Amino acid sequence: MTDAPDIHGTCPARFDGVKAAFRRNFTDGPEGLDEIGARFTVCQGGEVLLDLWAGHADTARSRRFADDTLVPVFSTGKAVMALMIGWAVERGLLDYDAPVAEVWPDFGQAGKSAITLGQLMSHQAGLSGFSPAIDPTVWFEPEKVLEALCQQAPLWDPGTASGYHPITIGYLAGEIFRRADGRRMGQALKADFADPADLDLWLGLPDAEHGRVAQMKKPTSAPDLGPIDAIKTAAFLDKGSAPAGRGSADWRRMEIPSANIHATADALARMLALALPEGVAGKTLSGATRAAMTRERISGPDRVLPFDMSWAAGFTRNQGLGIFGPNPDTVGHCGWGGSCALADPENGVTAAYVMTRQSPHLIGDPRATALIDALYAAL
Repeated sequence: MTDAPDIHGTCPARFDGVKAAFRRNFTDGPEGLDEIGARFTVCQGGEVLLDLWAGHADTARSRRFADDTLVPVFSTGKAVMALMIGWAVERGLLDYDAPVAEVWPDFGQAGKSAITLGQLMSHQAGLSGFSPAIDPTVWFEPEKVLEALCQQAPLWDPGTASGYHPITIGYLAGEIFRRADGRRMGQALKADFADPADLDLWLGLPDAEHGRVAQMKKPTSAPDLGPIDAIKTAAFLDKGSAPAGRGSADWRRMEIPSANIHATADALARMLALALPEGVAGKTLSGATRAAMTRERISGPDRVLPFDMSWAAGFTRNQGLGIFGPNPDTVGHCGWGGSCALADPENGVTAAYVMTRQSPHLIGDPRATALIDALYAAL
């Protein structure tokens, strides 16, 4: 148990229970996961309802966690990636039902010519890792990664099952977006949404912003992946299954939509409104695009994650998991160590949680679920 920190931000009285849960995460965190630094932001109808932050931005506890502290959110950024692909679909540049090879002919090699964008974004493409494994330094050479993915045969029959693609899906979605839009995804995110809406949300972090990045405390144990096989090994356990140098300056500069977005909770919560009718920065998705982006595309036992998953086109659906409140149609994503972001179409709510102490939970970190449960008790 640790002392209660000073909690900053905005909290109307109706959300006192959320503030109490936020404080408990610091003083008596579940499973001994006392927070070091964290932020939780909730929006509704385009307005910030609740915004709390506290603690420190470094493990030595010498730097205060502030409203401009940037946090690496790892796979939570996949929700932003899903929105950017949806933005391209909305503008007629991409089609979820069309084969990826139509915009990227080289992708169609090795039995992948029929894989659609919707299948790829819902982790059905069989490209969750490399077999044989690659050198982890190769991830910093995107052209080589893309060439290897084009040559790679699927690890299972595409369309028959989902298998979470931890890192590879970011390179794939990023290249598909670039070919369709003409800009890198990070450039488009900044120009179309981050700059117009003043979102502190970065895919490819300039050196001038590196001093604001929080230091992460890594988990003390490995996640539970369930029974291990070759597919899980390629996705998570091979030496080359993830880039080397995470947290380095080179890592921050890269554009890996699946893994290295840096953001505030406020920016994530406001960006997720693109999955709702109000949109972001005056830009909205049609009802047809939102439905295509968020509907279930496959469900059942995932071949990489040890859960029964309901996947949309880039989003984790809440159906069956119950980690994003009571609405099964809520969509979002969790990131390595505990961060998460969600969009609830029933209540018109978006929310995001970021933190600096990482846990081994793959999804549904108990600190985040405590905050989300308290939120819905107050709505």
